[in-house]
Amino acid sequence: MKDAPKLDDYALFLAVADAGGLSGAEQVTGVSLPTLSRRMAELERALNKRLFERGNRGYTLTAEGRALLQEAEPLREATTRLSRFQHRDHAPEVRITAGRWTTRYVARHLSEIWTPASPWRPALLASNSNVDIARREADIGIRNRRPEQSWLAGRKLSQITYAEYAAHPRISGYVTLHAGQATTPSERWLRTTHPDAIIATASDARSVADMAVAGVGRAILPCFAGREIMGLMQVSPAIEALTHDEWLVSHHDARHDPPVRAALEVLTGLLTTEARFG
Repeated sequence: MKDAPKLDDYALFLAVADAGGLSGAEQVTGVSLPTLSRRMAELERALNKRLFERGNRGYTLTAEGRALLQEAEPLREATTRLSRFQHRDHAPEVRITAGRWTTRYVARHLSEIWTPASPWRPALLASNSNVDIARREADIGIRNRRPEQSWLAGRKLSQITYAEYAAHPRISGYVTLHAGQATTPSERWLRTTHPDAIIATASDARSVADMAVAGVGRAILPCFAGREIMGLMQVSPAIEALTHDEWLVSHHDARHDPPVRAALEVLTGLLTTEARFG
């Protein structure tokens, strides 16, 4: 049985096809003329197809060669990406997903735990729905409950409390997200317990907070977020029904990767610091 062509055979084929001959391909690839000639002949034998018309004008693609060129086009991008990976001199990216307020907190305090010299690069993904860590859509998740899947590892951090925040205590009524976007426990709780007191809505959490700062109404916020927003004060006791533990979640296998492990350690420190809870 014939040996199947290797990926670099196809890469050399692309170089010869682009250059229209061996000399130009030699300049691009650094592979000698005899080697290029031999490799193209071996590729034709392995595929049992004639790919080139060889003549004084160089290597002209046959119909089969043009068909292979079309099929091999995606290899260009893959080759470029693999070359960038081989020669990159920066740390690998670690994708961190969390709710919008937690992501904002991490972003605002990132310089306390990370520098360009760190062995990982942060990639923050704010989402109030669970990004799938099992499918490696993210490397680390900051969640409001313990992971149930056996392939996920969880580390309990701190207890998160929520309260009402407003520009001053005399303000009544509430501001929150649009009804179709009420995806977090705090938004659902507000719509269940005070549906008639909602006086304004917005499409994103930051706009909700801005309306509260402007005096439009009260916003239900995690206390670590509310105390950092200038112009807001806590105007209610902590809402017991919304109190929950916070968990740092990662895939069992990925958590042993040095970049992910380094990120987990510093995130644990940041998210459990006394300064976060005032």
